[in-house]
Amino acid sequence: MSKNVIEITDLAKTYQDGRREVEVLKQLDLVVEKGETLAIIGQSGSGKSTLLHLIGALDEPSSGTIKVMGKDLHQLSATEQGLFRNRHLGFVYQFHHLLPEFTALENVAMPLLIAGVDTKDAGRKASELIDAVGLLDRASHKPGELSGGEKQRIALARALVTNPDCVLADEPTGNLDKQTADKTLDLMLSLNDQFETSFVVVTHDHQLAERMSRILVLESGRLMAEH
Repeated sequence: MSKNVIEITDLAKTYQDGRREVEVLKQLDLVVEKGETLAIIGQSGSGKSTLLHLIGALDEPSSGTIKVMGKDLHQLSATEQGLFRNRHLGFVYQFHHLLPEFTALENVAMPLLIAGVDTKDAGRKASELIDAVGLLDRASHKPGELSGGEKQRIALARALVTNPDCVLADEPTGNLDKQTADKTLDLMLSLNDQFETSFVVVTHDHQLAERMSRILVLESGRLMAEH
């Protein structure tokens, strides 16, 4: 089996803006290996979030191929994409996107329940991940009762509960103060060590980027090594 989690070849994405075509990504190539931590930096509007959405099959490319674990997600039906995404990819956003009516434990268990895992097994696995992020004592609390940093740690536990091959993180510390951001980053790196999960992190935070194993800059629609 390929040790590459993500393989992108000749990727292009163009949006229609009125009569004008805006080319966001141009003939972009990228390989992410198993267990790698990659930061993608670039100016606002450079297409960083677009790239993550394309990798996660949340958006369609204009041309080119994106393979995750050797499979071209954009050749799958919407249902197949959803099942594949749930099994192989985790997502963390700047805003936690936790469901307010459910407890932390229920939020973390949700991807497993969607995958058809037995309720008791899903609860046990969710508890393990909540313990791994140091919040077992908050498992029965709803998001409204958690601090910003706690919510983001629960979101990270949810992203990892299915043992995904790769977590796609869009400004995961962008909404946190520096101390909490540092703790969240420490946690991400320790979970990367523990589970060998690859992380692709889009960020404006150079301190965060510098702690990843590789940094690429998205500029003029293409990825290049940091200057």
